[in-house]
Amino acid sequence: MSLDIIFEDQFIICVNKPNNMLVHHAHHSRNVADETSLLQLIQVEKGIKVYPIHRLDRKTSGIILLAKETINVSKFQELFTNNEIEKTYYGVVRGFSPETKIIDSPVKGRDASIHKDALTYLKTLEQIVLEIPVKPYDCSRYSLVELKPKTGRMHQLRVHTSKISHPLIGDIKYGDKNHDVMFDENFGWKNMFLHAGQLKFKHPFSEEVLILKAKFPKNWISLFEEFTWTNPHS
Repeated sequence: MSLDIIFEDQFIICVNKPNNMLVHHAHHSRNVADETSLLQLIQVEKGIKVYPIHRLDRKTSGIILLAKETINVSKFQELFTNNEIEKTYYGVVRGFSPETKIIDSPVKGRDASIHKDALTYLKTLEQIVLEIPVKPYDCSRYSLVELKPKTGRMHQLRVHTSKISHPLIGDIKYGDKNHDVMFDENFGWKNMFLHAGQLKFKHPFSEEVLILKAKFPKNWISLFEEFTWTNPHS
């Protein structure tokens, strides 16, 4: 597997993380020998140790920023904490989602007993009806959505789309198994359809305004062609 580098300078490296890849192994993880993490892949290909600035789920593909020195991590993290970075994700969800929606609903943090405020802006880009039955209906409906999280809670987009009854396709934890099975059996698409597509921010050191985009994975490209949907990055 080769590394897809989106941007690199003396402070950061920005890469396109594949589906189903860990950013890094947890301490004392038993599967370290079984799979390569993103940090390990960067170490092998670039010969450098890097430090994640923000999180990206294993099953989410797309753009992630990593610092080359630990001393610079906090400076970039401030962009996220102060809402000075615009994050754009794309998702494929069950049903016909609303044209636009503000989802303002608390999400459990890493401490599952505490809910934290969470805010997401949703915009529907494409929709389709398939003449493929999924229980209890004799056809199935899907939407392509643009998601702009204004907070950074754990699993925020996965929880928020599920809360408005339009869960992400391929999301084993918060999704709809019947639709996931249909996607797999009819199209061979097994991955979760959530992609971190773009980051826009002012570089804290160079002060350059960066608009960084991550190409969609193969299963997304296949879906755009099959559903005749416009690739948002085309």
